[in-house]
Amino acid sequence: MKKKVLALLLVMAMVAGVFSGCGGKGGKTKINILRACFNLEAVDEAQVKKVEDAVNKYLGEKGLNVTVSIKEVGSGEYAEKAGNMVANKEVNLLWTAAWEEGKIKTSNLVSNDMVYDITSLLPNTKLYNSMDKGQWEATKFDGKNYFVPVYKDNVEGYDLMYRKAALDKTNFDVKSVKTLKDLEGFLAEAKKQGLKYPMLLQRTAMFYRFYIDQFDFFTGESESNFVAVDRATDKVVLTLDTPQYKEYCDLIADWRAKGYVHEDEYTKVVTDTTTQSQDWGVSWWTDTPNNAEANTRYGQEVVINAITNRWAHSNSALGSCYCVTANSNEKQAKACIEFLGQLYTDKELADLFTYGIKGEDWKLDSNGQVEKLGKKYNHSMWESVSALVITPETGSPANFADAYRDFNGSAKTSSAGGFRFDFSKVNAEYTACKNLFAEYGFVLETGGVAKADVAAKIAEFKQKLQDAGVQKIIDEFSSQYEAWKKTK
Repeated sequence: MKKKVLALLLVMAMVAGVFSGCGGKGGKTKINILRACFNLEAVDEAQVKKVEDAVNKYLGEKGLNVTVSIKEVGSGEYAEKAGNMVANKEVNLLWTAAWEEGKIKTSNLVSNDMVYDITSLLPNTKLYNSMDKGQWEATKFDGKNYFVPVYKDNVEGYDLMYRKAALDKTNFDVKSVKTLKDLEGFLAEAKKQGLKYPMLLQRTAMFYRFYIDQFDFFTGESESNFVAVDRATDKVVLTLDTPQYKEYCDLIADWRAKGYVHEDEYTKVVTDTTTQSQDWGVSWWTDTPNNAEANTRYGQEVVINAITNRWAHSNSALGSCYCVTANSNEKQAKACIEFLGQLYTDKELADLFTYGIKGEDWKLDSNGQVEKLGKKYNHSMWESVSALVITPETGSPANFADAYRDFNGSAKTSSAGGFRFDFSKVNAEYTACKNLFAEYGFVLETGGVAKADVAAKIAEFKQKLQDAGVQKIIDEFSSQYEAWKKTK
């Protein structure tokens, strides 16, 4: 009799376990979340687990049928590790962006069938209603929703960011800078101060950012900034044929020769935390409604002034987003939507997920804004949650949510906004041309080529692109773009 009772209890336990694992009645659906860690040199796994436990406790109190497992990876190795984890089916909810690299770039996730189509799961959900319809339309691929945008500065523009301690030692007027060339006076002063990086490029090829007023780089990839829509003509062009490309490469080469740009840029020695050091004079910053955030992120006061206009275009709303991975089943996908819906509308959960444990990782200042305390857990709104719900950080505008709505609403709209290129006919050529960027484009744009050799290097780059089939790409891009314009 004892054996029968034990056997029955064992069967009941197994059945209960099955229902619990699949999110059946009385159970919870578990989702694995993967996100990048930008603000710390290393992930503190113990503190991440503490936040995970607190999130799950809160979700339970709110009655959600979801539990989460949170994994973080340092930003420097995120693209590679995240790509491998997605390929190994270890992730259900992935943070990514249009500018990320490798397998997890938004366009690559779609083209490689690694992302779940959530179009039919969104209507009438808390998540869908958390932001305006335009955000969902702007992030579609072929009319389908694969990504959940983080509602932040979902237009694109760039600023020059001066380290105030360095700027204060000069009489330089930042508002006098209308073009990059106008920076020369400050860079000379910064060099005299003995700064290692008078101009800190953050190991980033900046042509496709600094020249956004002249071109719509609609692929959203620095590796393919050889193709763009020329705003003056509204035509697809090979940017290497334009005077602007040589102008930029000449300027950076000249700055490298003068010691304004360091070789650490093109050798990629510069790290994501170099901006937190005292070694630089001026760098770049992606414009936001809350530029004061840079002071907190970099642990020092900076002065920010715009160098480009702001533009709404095809990838601007995908500068930070989440997606459900294709390996997830429908129940897990719905759980991801449910979790994000709560995250995007619940201030307490948004603060917990972004800032960590209150009293340990952050506290409220006298203005009711977030003051970060520790170095165990530290995220920012832009890569975490909607600006419309989170408690803003110290120094933020009092009308934080309205500032973001106004910021996004006042941008210029690109003529190519909404255009997404179908790579299928030229995928081999496009991949081959992108692969040339590291050898040619990156070093040209980060000071790795002497000024006397720039013209020859651009010519060599262009010939390599032609050999790889760039004209076929340009022709196909042009054909699709002209056809798309007729449908507008």
